[in-house]
Amino acid sequence: MLEHGGNLRHAAKQYDIPLDAWLDLSTGINPNQYPIPTIPNTAWQWLPENNDGLIEAACEYYGCESLLPTAGTQAAIQVLPQLRPPCHIAMPKNMYQEHALAWQRNGHLVTLLETLQMDLPQTIDVLLLCNPNNPTGARYSKEQLLTWHQQLASRSGWLIIDEAFIDATPEESLSSQTHLSGLFVLRSLGKFFALAGARVGFLLGEKIILTRAEEMLGPWPISGASRYIAKHALQNHAWQNAIRKTLRDNSKQLTNLLQQYGLSPCSGTDLFQYVSHSNAHAIHDALAKRGIWVRLFKDNPALRFGLPLNNQWNKLEKALKAITID
Repeated sequence: MLEHGGNLRHAAKQYDIPLDAWLDLSTGINPNQYPIPTIPNTAWQWLPENNDGLIEAACEYYGCESLLPTAGTQAAIQVLPQLRPPCHIAMPKNMYQEHALAWQRNGHLVTLLETLQMDLPQTIDVLLLCNPNNPTGARYSKEQLLTWHQQLASRSGWLIIDEAFIDATPEESLSSQTHLSGLFVLRSLGKFFALAGARVGFLLGEKIILTRAEEMLGPWPISGASRYIAKHALQNHAWQNAIRKTLRDNSKQLTNLLQQYGLSPCSGTDLFQYVSHSNAHAIHDALAKRGIWVRLFKDNPALRFGLPLNNQWNKLEKALKAITID
C-alpha cells in the first residue's frame, strides 16, 4: 500500500492525541468546503442517470467536448492502463505514486525520470504528468505540454495529465484541448471543492477511448447524491471565483509564515506549500507531537503543508515557534 495524506486516525493512535484535537494539513484539500446543497430524495431513491445534466455542467466548467464521470480520479488512474497493450510509459520520479503502480500492475514498462527534456526519447509511448505536480507543485507550461503531445501523437502515443490541483489556476489547464488525439486530462472535485468523500472525478479525452473506458467501469460509478452535489458545485461560478481569491491570499499567508520560521517553500500551489528540508522527519515528528499533521516525504526529505482554516493559524504558528529548526 502506498502512503497518502489524511491518515489521521493512524496519527492519533501513534501520538496518543484525540482525533478532534488535530490540525490536519496533510492532504492539500481546500479547508473551505463547498457548501452542500439540500439533496432531493430522488437522488437516493433512483438509480443515477447520465441525463441529469452533470456531463453538460462538467463540459462547460472544463471547456471540453467530451468527458467520462468516474468515481474520483483514482478510478481513471486504474482504467487508463487497461486501454493500451503493454508499452513504455514515462513519468517524473517525484510524483503521485498511484500512477506508476497502476501501469506496472497492467504489465507496462514504467520509467521514472529525474528530469524531463523537451525532446522525448523515441522509445516512450506514453508520458504521464501531474500539473501542477503532486506533491511538489512544480508546473509545466502549455507550450511544453503541447510540444510533448505532438511528439507522442506522431507515433500514436499518449500524453496524460493529472490536473487534480489546477482548479485554482484554470488558465493553466489543457482540458479544452482534449479533443486532440492521444491527449487525456484527469480532473477531480476532491481538492479545490473539498469534496473528496463524494468520489467524483472526470476523464477528459477522445470520445472513442472514453466509450471503451465506460464499458470497463460499468454502470453507475457515481452515486446519485454525489452527482447532484457535483453538478451544483460546477455551476456555482460565484463561489468558485470567491474561493480562488481566498486560496490565493491564504497561500501567500502560509508562505510568509513558513519563511518566518525557517521553512521557505521551494514550490507550491494555492492549496499547499512544499518544503525541502534535510531534517524533514524530525520537524514532522515535532509538529505531530503538537497535534499538527503534515505530509512527510522520506526519499527526498520534504514536507507538504496544506492551508489552515481561519481559526487554526495561531495553532500552526505556535507550533512552528516552539520547534527548533536547524
